[in-house]
Amino acid sequence: MGYLLPAEYVEYGLGVETSDDLVATASALMEGYCRRPSLLVTQYVEQLRLTAGAQTVRLSYRPLAAAEGAVSPLVRVRVRYGRPRRGEMVDLYREQVAYAFAVPGSWSELDPAGVDVNPATGELTFPVNFLGLNYNEAEVTYTSGLSVIPDAVKIACAQVVKNAQTMPAMNVKRSRIDTMQLEYFSGSLIDDQVQSLLRPYVAERLG
Repeated sequence: MGYLLPAEYVEYGLGVETSDDLVATASALMEGYCRRPSLLVTQYVEQLRLTAGAQTVRLSYRPLAAAEGAVSPLVRVRVRYGRPRRGEMVDLYREQVAYAFAVPGSWSELDPAGVDVNPATGELTFPVNFLGLNYNEAEVTYTSGLSVIPDAVKIACAQVVKNAQTMPAMNVKRSRIDTMQLEYFSGSLIDDQVQSLLRPYVAERLG
């Protein structure tokens, strides 16, 4: 989808003759730069390794946002005591107790309401279980994205379109834009200004 509506083209500095295809392709380039399928609210699943001795993880896609009709961005949380990596065995006795109460490596459901969530930073803090043990792996299903497109994203989209229109090597007057041609020039189209505007939405730890 395009992050600018046709009625908004002039408001954000584009000409009325700007094609919808160009705006849609510019929006797709922005999604590619942010390494996510959409900037709108979308569901993701991540399997994360917790640092030894810590009970927090940071999700890759931010900002977290609850889907329409939902209360929390967390949809499902599973945790387990995976076999510790070398150097992660903090307490040998307690690790043996953990394996006595559960099959090593088996997943357990965790109530999402018991997980502390920071929507802005994407940081989750897990509760310690009744044995006082820390989990070391988690699988989190959650939603992240924008329910309303902010001005920063619309300005970024308009700027990508302007960059394409001013690039001599590209023919942007055609009714249909060559997507591969735009991909080739994506490094120039996503300039420093656009990167700055999109920085809060770029996925981390992926690729």
